[in-house]
Amino acid sequence: MLGSLGVGGPTVDTVLDPGPAAPGSSLTGQVHLKGGSTDFTVEHITLELVARVETESFDHGEGEGEGVVVFDRFTVAEGIRLAAGEQRAVPFGVPLPWETPVTELYGQALGIVLGVRTEMAVAGAKDKGDLDPLTVRPLPVQEAVLEAFGQLGFGFRSADLEYGRIGGTGQQLPFYQEIELIPAERYAHRMNEIEVTFLAAPGGMDVVLEADRRGGPLSSGYDAITRFTVPYAGVAGTDWNAVVDRWVGELADRYPSHGTPLPHGHGDPYGGHGDHGHDGHHRSGPGMGTVVAAGAAGLAVGVVGGMVAAEVVDEVGEYFEGDGEDEG
Repeated sequence: MLGSLGVGGPTVDTVLDPGPAAPGSSLTGQVHLKGGSTDFTVEHITLELVARVETESFDHGEGEGEGVVVFDRFTVAEGIRLAAGEQRAVPFGVPLPWETPVTELYGQALGIVLGVRTEMAVAGAKDKGDLDPLTVRPLPVQEAVLEAFGQLGFGFRSADLEYGRIGGTGQQLPFYQEIELIPAERYAHRMNEIEVTFLAAPGGMDVVLEADRRGGPLSSGYDAITRFTVPYAGVAGTDWNAVVDRWVGELADRYPSHGTPLPHGHGDPYGGHGDHGHDGHHRSGPGMGTVVAAGAAGLAVGVVGGMVAAEVVDEVGEYFEGDGEDEG
């Protein structure tokens, strides 16, 4: 803070309440202020939700890059008169977007980097001097779907955030999360991997599945994509293994042709929607964290019914240093 506000200026430290938040829930905590060598008026304190996102746009289309995207902003205080040396705590509660990416499952990190950055404005100067890692757990229905994939023999490969939009959906954020899975043994001859994207909204959630289909001796591989809508109610009473197995079977059987919409799910309460595409660049590959692939042993390796532990950076700040010019 000293660089922008001058030596002797006030300082700020945001402390999030313990435990992971959930998409669509309230993110709570306190902003701790400490007065400087003289009285100051804090014009505003703003929290920014930031994500490390993979994209080509930040590199002007020249290869794949990474950048920081601000995906929401909240002003939590304005016009605070802070006396010299005074200490004050400003509590806050702000809503997380429903599409906020999931960073962990059963306490195991997935390699997704999110943060809460605090901006304090004093005497016309602004400084984004405090950054805190943001941990987000899945909604019960997201956890149930991923648990079912694990029970069916799929293995965790990696997770990342892709800049762009998925056509034919109500996506709100400028990026989407992909959780890449190694196919179960009975699908391994038909697909290289399957990617899962959750697009949550207040009334329910879309599950977008994309399979990288294997080619044959006389044909090349291609991507098959479909989308299913699920409600938040009745999670505990649903046989998710059967539902997800039906989804994957339907996806594996699809042979899309250009300009021809894919068929809807047949008799499935969570039936599929038509084919759609990704607006902007789309790719498969490891996330921005270093994720240890579990192999084909399944998502249930490492924790009961959960994903394998990932090796990610210890300090979220390492990913955000020097990225101010990359914000979207």
